[in-house]
Amino acid sequence: MARTLLPTRMGDRTTTDRAALDSLLDEVLVAHVGLSLEEGPLVIPTGFARDGDRLLFHGSTGSRWMRALADGAPVCVTVTALDALKVARSGFESGMRYRSACLFGSGIVLTGQDAVHALDAFVDRILPGRSREVRPPTAKELAATLVLALPIAEWSLKTADGFPDDPASDVAGDAWAGVVPLLTGFGEPVPNPDLRPGIDVPPSVRALG
Repeated sequence: MARTLLPTRMGDRTTTDRAALDSLLDEVLVAHVGLSLEEGPLVIPTGFARDGDRLLFHGSTGSRWMRALADGAPVCVTVTALDALKVARSGFESGMRYRSACLFGSGIVLTGQDAVHALDAFVDRILPGRSREVRPPTAKELAATLVLALPIAEWSLKTADGFPDDPASDVAGDAWAGVVPLLTGFGEPVPNPDLRPGIDVPPSVRALG
């Protein structure tokens, strides 16, 4: 049974909307995976993909943190999207518009066709449709890759939106206040130096524009 965990501070920024969580997970490309190893705590930035009710991760079979996750180590995964700067009339009230989630649980090792499906999901997470444009992974590549899933079972989601909430004494002053949106986008594709002539930019890459 999936459940949300409520933060102890700023509870008004908490949402239990699963659709909002999925939207954040489908937008952000990098997560931070935190776990405790024998030598101490570790936080790793890594790519991920959401596949229904689970997060997918992959890496080398020689990766220390991946092996720990495969062995059942408890994990906390955080994902954050920064949407804008909130510019207040004082430094105290200034801040950010953001959406941030923490997910908790233990990893599950994927094998066989489930692992192949997960790797395709990774490719299509970054470039939708790309898995149909490239060759499938070889047996050697699959043997060298550890694929893990984290069920979306326990999670917490906070959002901060709106405008700066200045006190009346600051509103009466002369300082500017407002919001500055943060915009991101993709530039023009740059072909690989060893790309053979006559190979066009594929639909998956063109769609990024």
